[in-house]
Amino acid sequence: MNKKSVTDVDVKGKRVLVRCDFNVPMKDGKITDENRIIGALPTVKYLMEHGAKVVLCSHMGKPHNIFNDCVKLNKKEKKAVEALPEAERAAATAEYIEKAKKNDAVKLTLRPVAARLNELLDGKVAFAADVVGPDAEAKVKALKEGECVLLENLRFYAEEEGKDLEFCKKLASYCDIYVNDAFGTAHRSHASTAAIVEYGLVKTAVCGFLIEKELTVMADSLEHPVRPFVAILGGAKVADKLNVISNLLNKCDTLIIGGGMAYTFLKAQGYEVGKSLVDDEKLGYCKDMIEKAKETGKRLVLPVDCVIAASFPNPIDAPIEVKTVKVSEIPADMEGLDIGEESSKLFADIVKDAKTVIWNGPMGVFENPVLAKGTIAVAKALAAAKDATTIIGGGDSAAAVQQLGFADQMTHISTGGGASLELFEGKVLPGIACLNDK
Repeated sequence: MNKKSVTDVDVKGKRVLVRCDFNVPMKDGKITDENRIIGALPTVKYLMEHGAKVVLCSHMGKPHNIFNDCVKLNKKEKKAVEALPEAERAAATAEYIEKAKKNDAVKLTLRPVAARLNELLDGKVAFAADVVGPDAEAKVKALKEGECVLLENLRFYAEEEGKDLEFCKKLASYCDIYVNDAFGTAHRSHASTAAIVEYGLVKTAVCGFLIEKELTVMADSLEHPVRPFVAILGGAKVADKLNVISNLLNKCDTLIIGGGMAYTFLKAQGYEVGKSLVDDEKLGYCKDMIEKAKETGKRLVLPVDCVIAASFPNPIDAPIEVKTVKVSEIPADMEGLDIGEESSKLFADIVKDAKTVIWNGPMGVFENPVLAKGTIAVAKALAAAKDATTIIGGGDSAAAVQQLGFADQMTHISTGGGASLELFEGKVLPGIACLNDK
């Protein structure tokens, strides 16, 4: 994890390709949350102020490969086409492709991001309407020191996710130095996130300030935590976090499990959990983890009470009738949708004594105000732990902390959900592994 950053290399007069994460939410062509853009500014400003010629690149959403000659349908579209009589398939495919070209070009273009960057960076940001085409080539070539260009959506080309060598060569031709500052995609081995360096096309490869912070705060806390070290896992499915649970049990002193995944653990302990979300195939795994905690002297803490309802709210934020019961008293016709007050107090008491806390996944259906109390209680407990390093591992828990107004009271909120989880699992992240060591 000891990687070189932008401050370790001389960037003056150099062309620098920066992989950013500008995958921001959009509505009607307007950016609705610019946190990721603001997060990228320190690295971009540093490079521009130090005389670099800056080339920014990013993906946006999951578009079709509309810049390729042969546009591919997504899984849902393929399934719809395959369900049609054979005589109708060619026409339906052509219709889907035409629609994709129109929609993706409008909804998933990075043009609005370039416009916002231009406002934030004193009009020094150009936009290239392609990535490996004539517009990008001309605009990269025309860059002067301290200027910047943002390339169009990388995923408009299939070659980005396909790690195509020729595509990587084209990207590499734009730079003397490669900078990865997109932690959210660091677990992907795509052309712009890792392959450009893995193929040996760019020799100088360093991290930006965003990734540097992820490594110094989050990775360091995992490897060298100040104890007591408490990990809190929530979210819906045990299957999503199998390796995370096992790896964190090796590292932490106490592992708290809430959210939907807690009910599989409770059932593994012999409790009846009614209609609660349960992964029956993972009951054996949960028993193994409970046993592992005992054998290694770790605490594995589950909810002692829960908030139940007759069914999942539909829509998710609809009013809902609930009551709180002990986990040993869940009726057969009800399901658990949040942790109860006693569990919230138990979890908060554990956090109070901790020196390092990592949290990934909400405690219940936090999108519904009636079922958000457990998640709010955990967020409050972390906010109150002033002597502890508190880290939110991206994804839903990061969204919850931000929506509930506790973001500024946490030590660090990760910018990558999937990447955070893979870091918690102990996996190697390709977008970081490829960078130069100090």
